[in-house]
Amino acid sequence: MKKLTSKINSKIVTIKQLLLALSKLRKGKKITLCHGTFDIVHPGHLRHLTYSKQKSDILIASITADKYVVKSKNGPYVPEYLRAVNLASLEMVDFVIIDYNFKPLSLLSKIKPNYFIKGFEYSKNSIHPKTKEEIKVLNKHGGEILFSPGDVVYSSTALQQISKPKLNFENLLSLMESEKVKFDDLENTIKKFKKIKIHLVGDTIVDKYNFCNVLGQTTKTPTFSVKKNSETQFVGGAGVVAKHLKELGANVVFSTVIGDDKLGKYVKNDLKKNKIRHNCFVDRSRSTTLKERFWAGDHKLLQVDVVDNHVISEKIENKILNEFKINKVHGVIFSDFRHGIFNSNSIKKFTSKLSKKTFKIADSQVSNRWGNILDFKNFNLILPNEKEARFSLADQDSAVRQLGTKLYKASKSKYLILKLGEKGIITFRKSALNPRDFFPIESFVKKVEDGIGAGDALLAVSSLSLIASGNIVIASILGNIAASIACEKKGNHPIKISEIFGRIKEISKY
Repeated sequence: MKKLTSKINSKIVTIKQLLLALSKLRKGKKITLCHGTFDIVHPGHLRHLTYSKQKSDILIASITADKYVVKSKNGPYVPEYLRAVNLASLEMVDFVIIDYNFKPLSLLSKIKPNYFIKGFEYSKNSIHPKTKEEIKVLNKHGGEILFSPGDVVYSSTALQQISKPKLNFENLLSLMESEKVKFDDLENTIKKFKKIKIHLVGDTIVDKYNFCNVLGQTTKTPTFSVKKNSETQFVGGAGVVAKHLKELGANVVFSTVIGDDKLGKYVKNDLKKNKIRHNCFVDRSRSTTLKERFWAGDHKLLQVDVVDNHVISEKIENKILNEFKINKVHGVIFSDFRHGIFNSNSIKKFTSKLSKKTFKIADSQVSNRWGNILDFKNFNLILPNEKEARFSLADQDSAVRQLGTKLYKASKSKYLILKLGEKGIITFRKSALNPRDFFPIESFVKKVEDGIGAGDALLAVSSLSLIASGNIVIASILGNIAASIACEKKGNHPIKISEIFGRIKEISKY
């Protein structure tokens, strides 16, 4: 198996390595180049590559790099390295190269193939302008363009629309291999959580769940009638982030704002019961935030919010500022739901009091209000979702990858994790443009029960992991695993270390 893997990997080359190999092999032999995305290798690709090999002695397959795949807003389904491995695994393919250009013109001019073979669909009607550019480059060294037979035409995109193959484990293992991250590294990172001191500042929400049966529509109005069976409530928002951090072993102090009411007392009692050191600053001018949801089976019928989103007083603001002086911590997490604590002015005040050595992490989870993740500039890590990213940039059209790159640069953050719901996450670092400067990790959810608390779990675990390891790949993997576990539970329940270890073991056996 190791010999086979080595043989496959040896076919994947850089342009420099390819030209060196061709300088020794070219004499008296014909060279063919095929270029494309090759997102999901299907029978159409195999016929195309077989035809190409029949025309030549050396077959080179080049694939478009992830950052230039723009047909879909989400980019390629299979990341570039795994696409390269798929092609290199085919006996008929001699070399595979990832092209880091928008068009294959540079490759054509350097490789100088005898034939550049395109799919039958490119020969229909008039020649496409891009194909004319390619022909012009080929003509300079006497190359020729050919079109493979098109008796059957397949499409990776169309196949994905029918049924997307589940590649989350393959993509993760490919990422871990390329980044030299082992499963032991994930487990050792978790073991370091208990040494970390965190100051969490954020909006507390009480989440109430009403479980109902739908009886039917009322006769007089188009209204559903439901029978309430049971109810339960949890501390949510930044409160559940604190509970995650504590359950995972971190030394956490939690600063928040509550109302002088029954729910406020419930929050304080719950935090005390979970042994969380807290500063629940009471604001008598507001009520404690309540979000009440009505469920029928797996479907949320209705959400009713009791909120008061006015900005906190200067007095409370100063109390929070004072906590930054008192608490010497490894990291500060801002968990922003835009219910009064955070605004552009308060964020500037808070961040100005933080030590340069302190890890600064900000999460924006604004469900039915608007916050701006770009208020959190020069942070170590920010975690917006796609909607929040689009709002902050006033960009509703860019593909997800390009959107993340724009936001990453505008935020001046060291790392950015873009949350994509059921699709998982994309993490950005360094330039956010070059290979490995961004990478997707798909969701590992087995069955979604309630996706509401996924972002809270992702925030807690990725923050601790980044502080513990300094490795954003490890932090992204563990955070995504935690988010998946949270989705499999109804309501807000702290993630247990044993659950993360269990999921790591399951994945490692794949």
